[in-house]
Amino acid sequence: MRFVIITGLSGAGKSQAVKYLEDFGFYCIDNLPPTLIPKFAELCHQSQGALDKVALVIDIRGGMFFDDLFTSLESLEALGYKYEILFLDASDNALIKRFKETRRNHPLSGDGSISKGIALEREKLKELKARASNIIDTTNLRPAQLKDELTNIYVEGNESNNLIISIVSFGFKHGIPLDADLVFDVRFLPNPFYIEELRNFTGNDTKVREYVMNSPVSVEFSNKLNDMINFLIPQYIKEGKNQLVIAIGCTGGMHRSVTIAHVLHNYLKEKGYRVLMNHRDSSLSVGRKG
Repeated sequence: MRFVIITGLSGAGKSQAVKYLEDFGFYCIDNLPPTLIPKFAELCHQSQGALDKVALVIDIRGGMFFDDLFTSLESLEALGYKYEILFLDASDNALIKRFKETRRNHPLSGDGSISKGIALEREKLKELKARASNIIDTTNLRPAQLKDELTNIYVEGNESNNLIISIVSFGFKHGIPLDADLVFDVRFLPNPFYIEELRNFTGNDTKVREYVMNSPVSVEFSNKLNDMINFLIPQYIKEGKNQLVIAIGCTGGMHRSVTIAHVLHNYLKEKGYRVLMNHRDSSLSVGRKG
C-alpha cells in the first residue's frame, strides 16, 4: 500500500496536489486529525487491497491537534506501516502574492501580517520538511507542471532528488529576475536583431537559434556553461536546495538569452534533471534590440 502524507506551506498548492492524486486513483482525505492516522492506516491495511493508494493532507489548519503528528508517525513506524511525506513549498514572495490574489488570510497571521504568518509556519514545519520523502517547490510551477511532477513521482515511480531547475531567459532592460540564484549575461554573443530577416523572430525559432549558435564563441560559452551547471547541481542537491533558478539575460530577452536557455534546457533534460523553462520577456521585445 502507498500511504502518502501531504503537507507544506499554506498556499503552496496542497489542494491542487490532492486533486491530481485523486485523478491518479488515490483515496484522499483533507485535514484528518493526526491522532487518527494510525487507526486509519490500520483500517486501510485491513481492506485487503481495496485501499492500496491513500493520501492524507495534514497541515497547520489542525491547530493544537497538529502537534500530535510526530507521535502518530512514531506509532505508524512501531506498527510497521510504511509512509511517505510529500512537502509542498514556495518562496515567501510567491506565497504572499497568492494570498493577496485570493484575498485569503494566512492561518497564522493573527495580526493580519501574511509575512509573519508564513515565518511562523515555516518554523513549525521545519522538522517535518526535514523528514520529507519528496519536496516540490511550486514557486515557478504552473498547475500542469505540478501535475507532471506528481506524475513523475506517484505514477511513473521515478526517484526524485527534490531539486527543480527553472531556466529563465530575460532582457536586462526589463530588470533581472528577483528570484534568480545564478545570472548569466550573454550580450556578448552575435545579435540577430541586426539581421533584418531575423529581427522580429525569437530564440524559439530555429533560424534564430542556428544564427546564434553558428558562432564559435556561442558554442564555447554554451559548453562551458553546461559543464559549470552540471558541476553545481550535485552540490546544490547535497545542500538540500529544492529550487534552482538560472537566469540568462541579453538586452531585450528576445534572441540570445532565449537561444542559450533552450540549449541549456535540452542539455539538462538529457542528463535526467527536472527542468522548467520560461521566456519572461520574449513577447515584450519584438522589434527591439535583443
